[in-house]
Amino acid sequence: MEETKDPAAVGAGMEAEGPERAQELPPSLPSPPAPPSPLSPTTPETTEPPQPQPEPSEVNARQLLLDEWGPLGESLLLPPRVTWKLLLLRRPLYRNLLRSPNPEGINIYQPAPPTGPTRQPLEALGNFRGWHIGSEPLQQNFSWTVKQQCVNLLAEGLWEELLDDEQPDVTVMDWYEDSRLDQCVYELHVWLLAADRRTVIAQHHVAPRSPGRGPAGHWIQVSHVFRQYGPGVRFIHFLHKTKNRMEPGGLRRTRVTDSSVSVQLRE
Repeated sequence: MEETKDPAAVGAGMEAEGPERAQELPPSLPSPPAPPSPLSPTTPETTEPPQPQPEPSEVNARQLLLDEWGPLGESLLLPPRVTWKLLLLRRPLYRNLLRSPNPEGINIYQPAPPTGPTRQPLEALGNFRGWHIGSEPLQQNFSWTVKQQCVNLLAEGLWEELLDDEQPDVTVMDWYEDSRLDQCVYELHVWLLAADRRTVIAQHHVAPRSPGRGPAGHWIQVSHVFRQYGPGVRFIHFLHKTKNRMEPGGLRRTRVTDSSVSVQLRE
């Protein structure tokens, strides 16, 4: 039996003076020209305000979503409290449910941009809105940076009958930098949780070793798909760790980008 890890135990976190005097122009310079006169109030506007788009009907909303989802969505039955117009607005399927998935704006299609050690806190290096950030000290000047989010599936627009009866696939994906700071520079931990946010229904843990091939700094993908995990899932706890090394100039980091959690209809 796979050992159940408590998500709360992996990675402790933390959540003018007065007005200036107007500057006088030197005597040798001419006075600046007077500003142009404002337009007369009777001058007609040359642009028209945008016209509001009509709200789609239930039939149109359903068709728009089926065009995106494909034939798997045709047999989908909605409970009375869920409408196709609401689904079109929320789009809970086939989208990334994590906030700020690429905090540092790094492009995975190019090698990780070179960077030296830094003394700046991680939050100063990008937009980490939605992430709970912490750290774990290790031996030999190493440490982990721990970032985590907990996704509320019902708040994102999914519904109990879909999660319990259909049990759609849950795909997690991440990209980390092969920084070569150590043999293992990255860990991923994901829990599918019940409504109490503590009961673990399914989980996935991986700590890959650096392959040591290719140039340092290339991106390595990690992914996993949860299938037929059982009823009761209401939250997804996503946590990853990246390894750092303390150097004379500060902390040399392993970077991570394009993290994602998404839900798809089951084949």
